[in-house]
Amino acid sequence: MSATARKMAPNAEDIRARKGGTPLVSLTAYTTPMAQFMDGHCDFVLVGDSVGMVLHGLTSTLGVTMEMMILHGQAVARGLSQSMMVIDMPFASYEEGPAQAFRNAARLMAETGAGAVKLEGGVEMAETIRFLVKRGIPVMAHIGLTPQSINTLGGYKVQGRDAQADAVLADARAVADAGAFSVVLEKVPQGLADRITAEVAIPTIGIGASAGCDGQILVVDDMLGFFTAFKPKFVKRYADLGPLAEAAISEYAADVRARRFPAPEHVFADQAPMAAKTAASKAPQKD
Repeated sequence: MSATARKMAPNAEDIRARKGGTPLVSLTAYTTPMAQFMDGHCDFVLVGDSVGMVLHGLTSTLGVTMEMMILHGQAVARGLSQSMMVIDMPFASYEEGPAQAFRNAARLMAETGAGAVKLEGGVEMAETIRFLVKRGIPVMAHIGLTPQSINTLGGYKVQGRDAQADAVLADARAVADAGAFSVVLEKVPQGLADRITAEVAIPTIGIGASAGCDGQILVVDDMLGFFTAFKPKFVKRYADLGPLAEAAISEYAADVRARRFPAPEHVFADQAPMAAKTAASKAPQKD
């Protein structure tokens, strides 16, 4: 293999083996162009059900369907060759029981080429995780703030403070014991995230958790400044592209209305350049 050969995308066991090593890098993606930007920079890319809020204007993730996840999963897969793709199982596609979860997880993986699925829940989902893993489906778990349970959690609140800490720790232990290859910790106190990271044998992926986690993930539209409906405390804006995009669109609109666009360099001559040159060469010449 040459020194310039492209690296291969990691798989679930590669991610598991990164426990305690160089932090894992992840972002969400929903389209081919964005996936292409991320490829090789991220260890894994998550096709998140956050697509419902980010791209489809939904107020929560509850309205996201299997068909939406498959469509966006296929798009992201076309943009990746060096980063692993993980795909979210949408609300109501797995909670009924292990058999339902297997049917839908198998469909997601078969139709998108994802390397693993992610599902929300701890102790209550351990049986389902174990069932899937035994049947060849790698599972990334997700505990703490689980957005699909927003109606029972009472809002997007920090999970695991005070008396809740033991329950979140129990969730982490349960999903690790069930065979999950990693676990997302969302919006949990820093100290609890550090404790979970120290106690479980699988990588922890933080989002609003701790720099001590084994990796980090953010919604890409949050960190690039495209999604402006609200900004979670745990988001760092690495760019502010939303206002730049709006300014560019405003400038384009003004140019069109003033007939400044298209300009001469943006339109086509009546004759192709070669045809015009040929015609000129055949024209009568003066002595």
